[in-house]
Amino acid sequence: MTIKDIHMHRVSIVYFSQAGTTALLAEAIGRGARADANVDVALLRIRPESIHEGRWQDDDTLHALADSDTIVFGAPTYMGGGAAQFKAFADATAHVWYQRQWKHKLAAGFTISGSPSGDKLHTLSYLSALAAQHGMVWLNWDELPRQADGTNRIGSFSGLMAQNHAPPGTPPALDPADELSAENFGRYISSSTRRLSRVVA
Repeated sequence: MTIKDIHMHRVSIVYFSQAGTTALLAEAIGRGARADANVDVALLRIRPESIHEGRWQDDDTLHALADSDTIVFGAPTYMGGGAAQFKAFADATAHVWYQRQWKHKLAAGFTISGSPSGDKLHTLSYLSALAAQHGMVWLNWDELPRQADGTNRIGSFSGLMAQNHAPPGTPPALDPADELSAENFGRYISSSTRRLSRVVA
């Protein structure tokens, strides 16, 4: 075994979740990513209490992201776009952008809404644009849709899409196929991180 073989890679999943379904999706992605013993995974939830007068600040989260090989962005889709709380986080990374701290890091994204479409592509497009602003390398998803086990049942390639499976007023729940898709997406993120992070660094 060489030093390269035992090098630990870090994947950070930074996300906002209002009702809890985006958190379930992030946790499933994390489970899949942790299947690789050489990948360390951090779940970084954007907390409303870290937002004051529309401005987000959480230095611990920014430090964790700076130490990451791959950053996975996650936000629910509300009213045709990503949640405002995630946008507050994104806007607060302007100094990171200016200093090019995330340049050449890998990036990916995921979103969820209450309906099969819900205009989720707008959210993924924004997340990929955010990564482009930072000079990051965006990871699309390579899984075919309509697989026997339900993987990528919605048929998204720009990132992971899922649907809130719970009726209104009930605890959050994922469609079982979406949960499996998220775990497979996490495995894909880990394998891509191991293969590509040193190539683009």
